Amino acid sequence: MKAKLVVLALDQGSSSSRAIAWTPDGRALARAQVPVRTRYPKAGWVEHDPLELARSQERALDLVLERLPKSVEVAALGLASQRSTIVLWDAKTGKPVGPAPSWQDGRASALVAPMQDRQAWTHERTGLYLTPYYSAPKLRWLLENVPQARAAADAGTLRAGPVASFLLWRLTGGERFAADPTLAQRTLLYNLRSGAWDEELLALFKIPHGILPSVGPTVGDLGAIRRKGRVLPVRALLGDQQAAAAALGGGEPGSGVLNYGTGAFFLLHTGAAQHRVPGLLTSVAWQRSGRAAEYFLEGTVHAAGTSFHWLKDNLGALDSIEDVDAACAKSRERVLALPAIGGLGAPRWDYQTPTSFFGLSSKTRREDLVRAVAEGLGFMLGDIVGACRAAGLPVGRLKASGGLSRVRHLLQFQSDLLQLPIQALDEREATALGAALMAAGGAGLDFKVPEPKGRLFAPKIDAAQAERLSSAWRLFVEAQQRLSRELRPLGVLG
Repeated sequence: MKAKLVVLALDQGSSSSRAIAWTPDGRALARAQVPVRTRYPKAGWVEHDPLELARSQERALDLVLERLPKSVEVAALGLASQRSTIVLWDAKTGKPVGPAPSWQDGRASALVAPMQDRQAWTHERTGLYLTPYYSAPKLRWLLENVPQARAAADAGTLRAGPVASFLLWRLTGGERFAADPTLAQRTLLYNLRSGAWDEELLALFKIPHGILPSVGPTVGDLGAIRRKGRVLPVRALLGDQQAAAAALGGGEPGSGVLNYGTGAFFLLHTGAAQHRVPGLLTSVAWQRSGRAAEYFLEGTVHAAGTSFHWLKDNLGALDSIEDVDAACAKSRERVLALPAIGGLGAPRWDYQTPTSFFGLSSKTRREDLVRAVAEGLGFMLGDIVGACRAAGLPVGRLKASGGLSRVRHLLQFQSDLLQLPIQALDEREATALGAALMAAGGAGLDFKVPEPKGRLFAPKIDAAQAERLSSAWRLFVEAQQRLSRELRPLGVLG
């Protein structure tokens, strides 16, 4: 009798580690989720404990393996992780040598400040911008400020890579130290044109080439994990946003995906063509073994879910994150908000202008602040889509995922602003589903992604109203940026 096959997916994120076993027809047979902590040791610093990240993912994997019947065979495993979070460890001891600065971490701001004249040069080579958001500045900071990291580098035993590279190294017993182009790119050390580590960028950040993983295809033979009496063939390794986009129908040229999570992202598939659009990222979508890479145009909003946690924990404007939509519905006064926690991402890449509100009055209530932040996120994603349109790239009907896609007010506002229909999908495990889809392809399995279901939002205002809102937003942001530039030299801002 033929064994029942499943594809395993590991999804290591900022708030939790997940493992799901999917059947080839796209049903979840077993799943587990283990929370992870985020630490904020100083203003602008956001980090994880690398061992906690690894152990949480390993625990989720073990729980799923324990729940699978013995008759079920694991045909392939796909691993997706947060992209710009960096881990350093000693290959001799296997132990981390310092914290894992998150993709949200800004501790290396001072390091990249003198390099701003190289922005165009960096964008051409990497598709990214010179910001502390990416791994190279944080890696340089760790080498300069963590004695253990420096000592391991001097001894030739230091390894550094994205979270997925650290996990793969541990899970394969040190046999595989690898990254795919979607993860390698986020280090800010990978040249999109050559498809290899860039020697000039390595020199710019003083990063030893030997500490970095080898770079290979997203989909292919990535070794095997031996665990709980099973052999798990690893067939895909990629970034979380790319995995989610694959699951949500973002795999064809011209398709667009919105993902509202801890951060918020817009990805537009451009096929095999690399487009350079000012303010946006040229991101690798994935690379299948033996085939050319595919690409996205991407825009990032650094703090989406993080902004609502801030409203709850710091301002007391929310009792629970689950109350965001109800608060928006109760709001009666429009306030403008610039949610700049962690800096402004695409298309401005501004790490100086702080979070701000405009339009507060004696009638303003806490619900108005919550609505303002929700609409601020919508405006910021609208700026990203607008940059694509300005470059002559059409954007059609969109699909949305992530925890915040359940906020009806946000999705309706986004649809109004963009003058586009948006389908908010019910699938909450898009990243894991995409990782499984990629891994199944690497194993030659016919994996069927279920037809996405979810609520459709259509514009309820006309184009003229949408443009008035966008014009007001642009004036507001430009005024805040100008005010920030003028006030900072006076030293009155913390």
